[in-house]
Amino acid sequence: MNTRTESGAAAGRREWVGLAVLALPTLLLSLDMSVLHLAVPHLAADLRPTSTELLWIIDSYGFMVAGFLVTMGTLGDRIGRRKLLMFGGAAFGLASVAAAFAPTPAVLIAARAVLGVAGATLMPSTLALISNMFRDPRQRGTAIAVWMSCFMGGMVLGPLAGGLILSVAWWGAVFLLAVPVMVLLLAVAPRLLPEYRDERTGRLDLASVALSLGTILPIVFALKEMAKEGPDARTVLALVAGLAVGAVFARRQRTLADPMLDLSLFRNRAFAAAVSIMLVGALTMGGIFLLVSQYLQLVEGLTPSQAGVALVPQALAVVVGSLIAPRLARRFRPEFVLGFGMLVAAAGILLFTRLESGDGVVLVVLGMSVAAFGMGPQGVLCTEMVVGSVPPRRAGAASAMSETSGEFGIAMGIAVFGSIGTAVYRSEVSLPGSLPPDAAAQARDGLAGAADVAEGLDGRLAGDLLASARDAFTSGLHTAATVGAIVVVTFAVIGMVALRGRHHGGPAQTTPAGEPESARPAEAGVSPVPSE
Repeated sequence: MNTRTESGAAAGRREWVGLAVLALPTLLLSLDMSVLHLAVPHLAADLRPTSTELLWIIDSYGFMVAGFLVTMGTLGDRIGRRKLLMFGGAAFGLASVAAAFAPTPAVLIAARAVLGVAGATLMPSTLALISNMFRDPRQRGTAIAVWMSCFMGGMVLGPLAGGLILSVAWWGAVFLLAVPVMVLLLAVAPRLLPEYRDERTGRLDLASVALSLGTILPIVFALKEMAKEGPDARTVLALVAGLAVGAVFARRQRTLADPMLDLSLFRNRAFAAAVSIMLVGALTMGGIFLLVSQYLQLVEGLTPSQAGVALVPQALAVVVGSLIAPRLARRFRPEFVLGFGMLVAAAGILLFTRLESGDGVVLVVLGMSVAAFGMGPQGVLCTEMVVGSVPPRRAGAASAMSETSGEFGIAMGIAVFGSIGTAVYRSEVSLPGSLPPDAAAQARDGLAGAADVAEGLDGRLAGDLLASARDAFTSGLHTAATVGAIVVVTFAVIGMVALRGRHHGGPAQTTPAGEPESARPAEAGVSPVPSE
C-alpha cells in the first residue's frame, strides 16, 4: 500500500528507503561525468576521432542535459515523476551499453546525446520526488542534503573508479558502470517510490518544447565556444539567436493557460533569489575550477589523473558542507548560514591570488576545499528553497529550473572567467622576438599553445617562453579569483537581504498567485498514485 505524507507530516521508513533508491541515479550521473575525461585519451587512440568529433563526444551529453531539463521536469509533472524516472533510467542503461561498445565516433556521439536526454529526466525527477515524499521542511532539508552529497560523492569517486577501471579494462567499461545501477533502480522503484503527477495539467505544448530547445542549445553552445576560442561571428550569432527565441518562448508561456514553464514562479521572492544565487554559485565555481584545473596541469605539470586526485579534497569538503547545512539552518536562520557560507567560499577563492607559478599545489587544494565547503550550504539550502517555495504540483518544473540554472551557470562561468584569464594572459605574456609569426600567434593565444611552441625550441628559449607564459596565466588566475570573490560576496549580502524572514518552520509560504500553501493541505492537483 502506498503511503502519503501530508503537508508538514513526518516521513516514515518507506520514504527514507526511497531516498536511498533516488540516490543511485544521482550518484551515477556525477560519476559518469567525471570518469569520461580520464577515458578520452584511451577512446581517442582506439576510435581515432577528428578534433571536432572528439569535442562532440565530450560536449553532446552536456548540451542535451541542458536542453531537455525544463522539458523533462514539466513532463514528469504531467505523466508521473516515477514513471519518467524509470523511462529515463532504462534509456540511460541502454545508451550506456551502446556507448561502451561504440565502433565509430559517430555512434559514440549519438549514444552520448541519448545519455544526455535520459540524464535530463533523472535529476528533476529525483528532486521532485524528494519534495513530494518529504513534506516536513526539516526532513526535506536533510533529504536534499543527502541527495546533493551523493551527487558530489560521484565527483569524488569518479577519478578513483575511472583510474581503477582503465587500469584493468578498455575505455568502454567506464560507461558500463551505469548498467547495474539502472537495473537495480528499475527493479525496486515500483515498490519503494510513490507516484506523483499533476492531474490538472493538459498536454505538453510541443511548440514550447521546440522553443525551449531553440533557446537553451544555442546559448550553451555559444558560451562553451566563446570559452574555447573567444567570441566570433558564429558564436555571437548563436547567442543572439538563442536570446531571440527565448523572448518568443517567454511570450508564449505568458499566453498559455497551462504553460510548460510558469514564469510567475519568479514572483516568489524566495524562489527567484534562490535560483539566482545558485546560478551565481555555479558560474563562479565553474569558471574558477576551469582555471585551477589548467593551472595544475599546465603550470604545475600534473597529469590529468594527478590533477583529479588533487581535487578530491574539495569534493569531500562540499559533501561535508552540504550535510551540516540543514542542522545549522535549524539552529540559525537559513539566510545567515547561506550568506556566511558564501563568505567562507569567497575567502577560499581569494587564496588563489597568492599563487605563484611552480609552487601552488598545496594552496590550490586548500583554496578549493575552503571554497567548496563554503558553497555546500548554498547548494542544499537554495535547492530546498526552490522546491519548498512552490506548490507540490509544480515540483518537477521548479526542480528543472534549479538544475538548468546550474547548467547555465557553469557554462557562463567557463566563458566569463576563461575570457578574463585569457585577456590578462595575452596582455602580460612576453614572447621571444625570434619566434615566427605563426608560432608567436599560437603562443599568445594561451598557455597550452605556448607549451606546444616551446617543444620545438632549444632549451633556454623554451624555458624563457614557458616561464613568461606560466607567470601570465597565473596573473590571469589572480584577476579571475579577485572578480569571483567580489561576485560571491555581493550575492552573499543580496541573499541575506532578499531571503530575510524566509525560514524553516516559519509562516506559510505564498504561491505566485498569492494563495498560501497552508490553504492546500490536500496537495490540490497532485495525485499520489498507488504503487502496483
